[in-house]
Amino acid sequence: MRLIVVDDYLALSREAARFVARRLLAKPDLVLALPTGETPLGLYRELARLHREGLLDFSRATAFNLDEFLGIPPNHPASFRSYMERHFWGQVNLRPEARHIPQSLPADPTGECQRYEALIQGAGGLDLAILGLGRNGHIAFNEPGTPFERRTHVAELTEETRAAEAERFGGLGNVPKRAITLGIRTLMNAREVLLLVSGIEKAGILARALEGPVTPAVPASVLPLHPNLTVLVDRAAAAFLQG
Repeated sequence: MRLIVVDDYLALSREAARFVARRLLAKPDLVLALPTGETPLGLYRELARLHREGLLDFSRATAFNLDEFLGIPPNHPASFRSYMERHFWGQVNLRPEARHIPQSLPADPTGECQRYEALIQGAGGLDLAILGLGRNGHIAFNEPGTPFERRTHVAELTEETRAAEAERFGGLGNVPKRAITLGIRTLMNAREVLLLVSGIEKAGILARALEGPVTPAVPASVLPLHPNLTVLVDRAAAAFLQG
Protein backbone atom coordinates (compact mmCIF):
# COMPACT_ATOMS: atom_id res chain seq x y z
CA MET A 1 0.00 0.00 0.00
CA ARG A 2 1.22 3.47 -0.89
CA LEU A 3 -0.16 6.32 1.23
CA ILE A 4 0.01 9.89 -0.08
CA VAL A 5 -1.07 12.74 2.20
CA VAL A 6 -1.59 16.19 0.68
CA ASP A 7 -2.56 19.49 2.24
CA ASP A 8 -6.16 19.94 1.15
CA TYR A 9 -8.93 18.95 -1.23
CA LEU A 10 -7.58 21.01 -4.13
CA ALA A 11 -4.19 19.34 -3.83
CA LEU A 12 -5.89 15.94 -3.60
CA SER A 13 -7.87 16.61 -6.79
CA ARG A 14 -4.80 17.74 -8.70
CA GLU A 15 -2.66 14.82 -7.54
CA ALA A 16 -5.46 12.36 -8.39
CA ALA A 17 -5.71 13.84 -11.88
CA ARG A 18 -1.96 13.53 -12.37
CA PHE A 19 -2.17 9.92 -11.20
CA VAL A 20 -4.90 9.08 -13.72
CA ALA A 21 -3.17 11.06 -16.47
CA ARG A 22 0.03 9.07 -16.06
CA ARG A 23 -1.87 5.79 -16.40
CA LEU A 24 -3.80 7.00 -19.44
CA LEU A 25 -0.70 8.31 -21.20
CA ALA A 26 1.05 5.00 -20.59
CA LYS A 27 -1.98 2.96 -21.71
CA PRO A 28 -4.37 4.91 -23.99
CA ASP A 29 -6.91 2.04 -23.93
CA LEU A 30 -7.12 2.16 -20.14
CA VAL A 31 -10.16 0.46 -18.56
CA LEU A 32 -11.39 2.50 -15.60
CA ALA A 33 -13.92 2.03 -12.81
CA LEU A 34 -15.24 5.45 -11.85
CA PRO A 35 -16.97 6.76 -8.70
CA THR A 36 -19.57 9.41 -8.02
CA GLY A 37 -20.21 11.59 -4.98
CA GLU A 38 -18.53 14.75 -3.71
CA THR A 39 -14.93 13.56 -3.46
CA PRO A 40 -14.23 12.87 -7.17
CA LEU A 41 -15.71 16.16 -8.43
CA GLY A 42 -12.34 17.91 -8.26
CA LEU A 43 -10.67 15.00 -10.04
CA TYR A 44 -13.17 15.21 -12.88
CA ARG A 45 -12.72 18.98 -13.17
CA GLU A 46 -8.96 18.56 -13.41
CA LEU A 47 -9.19 15.74 -15.97
CA ALA A 48 -11.56 17.84 -18.08
CA ARG A 49 -9.15 20.77 -17.92
CA LEU A 50 -6.23 18.60 -19.02
CA HIS A 51 -8.36 17.31 -21.89
CA ARG A 52 -9.34 20.83 -22.99
CA GLU A 53 -5.67 21.80 -22.97
CA GLY A 54 -4.88 18.93 -25.31
CA LEU A 55 -2.91 16.95 -22.76
CA LEU A 56 -5.25 13.97 -22.35
CA ASP A 57 -7.08 11.88 -24.92
CA PHE A 58 -9.86 9.54 -23.71
CA SER A 59 -10.88 8.35 -27.19
CA ARG A 60 -9.51 4.83 -26.67
CA ALA A 61 -10.36 4.48 -22.97
CA THR A 62 -13.29 2.54 -21.49
CA ALA A 63 -15.11 3.48 -18.29
CA PHE A 64 -17.39 1.51 -16.00
CA ASN A 65 -19.30 3.29 -13.27
CA LEU A 66 -19.10 1.67 -9.87
CA ASP A 67 -22.85 1.71 -9.28
CA GLU A 68 -26.30 3.06 -10.05
CA PHE A 69 -29.56 3.37 -8.12
CA LEU A 70 -32.43 1.03 -8.99
CA GLY A 71 -35.97 2.19 -9.59
CA ILE A 72 -35.41 5.66 -11.04
CA PRO A 73 -35.31 6.72 -14.70
CA PRO A 74 -31.81 7.08 -16.13
CA ASN A 75 -32.37 10.79 -16.76
CA HIS A 76 -33.43 11.46 -13.16
CA PRO A 77 -31.36 14.46 -12.00
CA ALA A 78 -30.04 12.46 -9.02
CA SER A 79 -29.10 9.36 -11.02
CA PHE A 80 -25.45 8.57 -11.35
CA ARG A 81 -25.86 8.56 -15.13
CA SER A 82 -26.93 12.22 -14.92
CA TYR A 83 -24.01 12.95 -12.59
CA MET A 84 -21.52 11.43 -15.02
CA GLU A 85 -23.00 13.30 -17.98
CA ARG A 86 -22.65 16.61 -16.12
CA HIS A 87 -19.28 16.14 -14.52
CA PHE A 88 -17.22 13.87 -16.76
CA TRP A 89 -18.71 12.17 -19.81
CA GLY A 90 -19.83 15.46 -21.32
CA GLN A 91 -16.47 17.10 -20.63
CA VAL A 92 -14.06 14.68 -22.37
CA ASN A 93 -13.90 12.67 -25.60
CA LEU A 94 -14.77 9.32 -24.08
CA ARG A 95 -16.73 7.46 -26.77
CA PRO A 96 -20.47 6.98 -26.01
CA GLU A 97 -20.12 3.24 -26.51
CA ALA A 98 -17.29 3.17 -23.95
CA ARG A 99 -19.38 4.79 -21.20
CA HIS A 100 -20.84 1.99 -19.11
CA ILE A 101 -23.20 2.23 -16.15
CA PRO A 102 -25.72 -0.29 -14.78
CA GLN A 103 -29.29 0.10 -15.99
CA SER A 104 -31.48 1.76 -13.38
CA LEU A 105 -34.73 0.17 -14.60
CA PRO A 106 -33.76 -3.33 -15.73
CA ALA A 107 -36.47 -5.92 -16.26
CA ASP A 108 -34.25 -8.41 -14.44
CA PRO A 109 -31.86 -6.79 -11.92
CA THR A 110 -29.93 -10.03 -11.35
CA GLY A 111 -29.53 -10.50 -15.07
CA GLU A 112 -28.34 -6.91 -15.37
CA CYS A 113 -25.66 -7.61 -12.76
CA GLN A 114 -24.47 -10.61 -14.74
CA ARG A 115 -24.49 -8.59 -17.98
CA TYR A 116 -22.45 -5.79 -16.43
CA GLU A 117 -19.91 -8.16 -14.91
CA ALA A 118 -19.55 -9.87 -18.29
CA LEU A 119 -18.95 -6.50 -19.97
CA ILE A 120 -16.06 -5.84 -17.60
CA GLN A 121 -14.56 -9.23 -18.27
CA GLY A 122 -15.07 -8.72 -22.01
CA ALA A 123 -13.08 -5.48 -21.78
CA GLY A 124 -10.17 -7.41 -20.31
CA GLY A 125 -10.91 -6.49 -16.69
CA LEU A 126 -10.31 -3.24 -14.87
CA ASP A 127 -6.92 -1.56 -15.15
CA LEU A 128 -7.67 1.08 -12.52
CA ALA A 129 -10.53 1.23 -10.01
CA ILE A 130 -10.97 4.68 -8.45
CA LEU A 131 -12.88 4.54 -5.17
CA GLY A 132 -14.25 6.83 -2.54
CA LEU A 133 -14.96 5.87 1.06
CA GLY A 134 -18.40 5.92 2.67
CA ARG A 135 -18.77 7.07 6.26
CA ASN A 136 -19.71 3.52 7.27
CA GLY A 137 -16.74 2.08 5.38
CA HIS A 138 -18.56 1.13 2.21
CA ILE A 139 -16.75 1.07 -1.14
CA ALA A 140 -18.97 1.50 -4.18
CA PHE A 141 -22.31 0.40 -2.65
CA ASN A 142 -20.83 -2.59 -0.84
CA GLU A 143 -22.36 -1.94 2.56
CA PRO A 144 -21.08 -3.34 5.88
CA GLY A 145 -21.55 -7.10 5.96
CA THR A 146 -21.09 -7.59 2.21
CA PRO A 147 -19.09 -10.79 1.63
CA PHE A 148 -15.69 -10.09 0.15
CA GLU A 149 -16.24 -12.64 -2.62
CA ARG A 150 -19.29 -10.86 -4.10
CA ARG A 151 -19.13 -9.69 -7.70
CA THR A 152 -21.55 -7.22 -9.31
CA HIS A 153 -24.81 -7.51 -7.39
CA VAL A 154 -27.95 -5.78 -6.13
CA ALA A 155 -27.17 -3.99 -2.87
CA GLU A 156 -29.64 -3.09 -0.14
CA LEU A 157 -28.69 0.42 0.94
CA THR A 158 -28.36 1.24 4.63
CA GLU A 159 -30.29 4.12 6.17
CA GLU A 160 -26.99 5.92 6.71
CA THR A 161 -26.13 5.68 3.03
CA ARG A 162 -29.63 6.76 2.00
CA ALA A 163 -29.52 9.70 4.41
CA ALA A 164 -26.30 10.90 2.77
CA GLU A 165 -28.19 11.03 -0.55
CA ALA A 166 -31.39 12.60 0.84
CA GLU A 167 -30.66 16.20 -0.13
CA ARG A 168 -30.04 15.30 -3.78
CA PHE A 169 -33.33 13.41 -3.92
CA GLY A 170 -35.38 16.05 -2.11
CA GLY A 171 -35.88 13.98 1.04
CA LEU A 172 -35.06 10.58 2.49
CA GLY A 173 -38.35 9.11 1.35
CA ASN A 174 -37.37 9.64 -2.28
CA VAL A 175 -34.01 7.87 -2.05
CA PRO A 176 -34.00 4.41 -3.64
CA LYS A 177 -33.47 1.49 -1.29
CA ARG A 178 -31.48 -0.63 -3.73
CA ALA A 179 -28.67 -0.19 -6.23
CA ILE A 180 -26.53 -2.25 -8.57
CA THR A 181 -22.87 -2.13 -7.59
CA LEU A 182 -19.58 -3.65 -8.55
CA GLY A 183 -18.76 -6.23 -5.92
CA ILE A 184 -15.73 -6.34 -3.68
CA ARG A 185 -14.22 -9.25 -5.63
CA THR A 186 -14.68 -7.31 -8.88
CA LEU A 187 -12.88 -4.31 -7.38
CA MET A 188 -10.10 -6.37 -5.85
CA ASN A 189 -9.50 -8.00 -9.24
CA ALA A 190 -8.61 -4.61 -10.73
CA ARG A 191 -4.93 -4.37 -11.60
CA GLU A 192 -4.63 -1.14 -9.61
CA VAL A 193 -6.79 0.66 -7.04
CA LEU A 194 -6.80 4.35 -6.13
CA LEU A 195 -8.70 5.31 -2.96
CA LEU A 196 -9.57 9.01 -2.54
CA VAL A 197 -10.56 10.31 0.91
CA SER A 198 -11.12 13.92 1.98
CA GLY A 199 -12.33 15.64 5.14
CA ILE A 200 -12.22 15.20 8.90
CA GLU A 201 -15.59 13.41 8.84
CA LYS A 202 -13.87 10.47 7.08
CA ALA A 203 -10.82 10.36 9.39
CA GLY A 204 -12.19 7.79 11.82
CA ILE A 205 -13.43 5.33 9.24
CA LEU A 206 -10.25 5.73 7.19
CA ALA A 207 -8.15 4.75 10.21
CA ARG A 208 -10.36 1.71 10.81
CA ALA A 209 -10.09 0.71 7.14
CA LEU A 210 -6.30 1.01 6.90
CA GLU A 211 -5.18 0.11 10.41
CA GLY A 212 -7.95 -1.99 11.89
CA PRO A 213 -8.79 -5.66 11.36
CA VAL A 214 -9.87 -6.89 7.95
CA THR A 215 -13.58 -7.47 8.36
CA PRO A 216 -16.75 -7.33 6.25
CA ALA A 217 -18.09 -4.93 8.92
CA VAL A 218 -15.76 -2.35 7.33
CA PRO A 219 -15.75 -3.26 3.62
CA ALA A 220 -12.84 -0.91 2.82
CA SER A 221 -10.63 -2.82 5.28
CA VAL A 222 -10.00 -5.39 2.55
CA LEU A 223 -8.26 -2.82 0.33
CA PRO A 224 -4.82 -2.96 2.05
CA LEU A 225 -4.65 -6.58 0.88
CA HIS A 226 -4.61 -5.40 -2.73
CA PRO A 227 -1.11 -5.73 -4.23
CA ASN A 228 -1.27 -2.36 -6.00
CA LEU A 229 -3.20 0.08 -3.80
CA THR A 230 -2.61 3.83 -3.59
CA VAL A 231 -4.44 5.80 -0.89
CA LEU A 232 -4.57 9.53 -1.59
CA VAL A 233 -5.90 11.64 1.29
CA ASP A 234 -5.85 15.21 2.56
CA ARG A 235 -4.49 16.08 6.00
CA ALA A 236 -7.94 16.30 7.54
CA ALA A 237 -8.82 12.75 6.50
CA ALA A 238 -5.42 11.51 7.70
CA ALA A 239 -5.85 13.03 11.17
CA PHE A 240 -6.34 9.70 13.01
CA LEU A 241 -3.81 7.58 11.15
CA GLN A 242 -1.02 6.26 13.36
CA GLY A 243 1.53 5.45 10.69
